[in-house]
Amino acid sequence: MPTDLVNFKPGAEGNVIELHLPETLDSADFDKLNESLLKLLEGRGKQKWIIDLAAVSYMGSAMLGMLVNMRQQVKAGGGTLLLCGLSKPLLNIFKTCCMERLFTIVKDRRAALEM
Repeated sequence: MPTDLVNFKPGAEGNVIELHLPETLDSADFDKLNESLLKLLEGRGKQKWIIDLAAVSYMGSAMLGMLVNMRQQVKAGGGTLLLCGLSKPLLNIFKTCCMERLFTIVKDRRAALEM
């Protein structure tokens, strides 16, 4: 897993994935990131997953699609997926793309862990 882009923290209250994404990501790095995140979810779909986006200021369509794929994998496994830490610009991107309808979005990690 590209360690400079992702920090994974498993826990009893939920598995936290911190994303640290640059505004641009080349296709090779994106493919590695996508593959490693989906592999991380394999066999653990029924668990609670929290994606902390506090360190992300922008997401393009490929990254949004990756989140949708993660959501589908978790949902298929019977788990839950929450997003937290979205900045106002990032939240606007989600709203513009109507993505806030697909995801449970909470203010911060603490709120996500308490759900």
